[in-house]
Amino acid sequence: MKIGWIFPFIILGGALQTCGAAMNAQLNQSLANRWLASAVSFAVITAFFACLFAVFPSPLPSAGKLAAMPWWAPLGGLVGAVQVYAGLTLVNKVGAGPFTGVTVTAALITSLVVDHYGWFRMPVHAVNPGRIVGAVLMTAGIALIAKF
Repeated sequence: MKIGWIFPFIILGGALQTCGAAMNAQLNQSLANRWLASAVSFAVITAFFACLFAVFPSPLPSAGKLAAMPWWAPLGGLVGAVQVYAGLTLVNKVGAGPFTGVTVTAALITSLVVDHYGWFRMPVHAVNPGRIVGAVLMTAGIALIAKF
């Protein structure tokens, strides 16, 4: 992906995350079983990526890369499942604005910690006053969105 498309694609992903939560909430209501709705949601995702893999099967990892992979690396999808499940079951209770705002704010604050300590082999970006003020402003913004 060319560098000029990185931020537009991230913005698209953020916008679609909100739509996905609302869509999953309707899936949950239609199927009447949150576990079935979660399974259907992930089955569609799995089928989509399996098709992409069938079209673009290379490169494949080497045995050395697989051996060097941290034990927690494959759990990213499971961690993402928490967000999908939250959207399935909670977005209708609080609304898309507060749901997305709280999600983004929690992700932002967590990202400050991950960056500061270099967790999950991320490059270290120390917390500084500007980042703290940004997090406080995000928190204040979501409080206003949730209240009004």
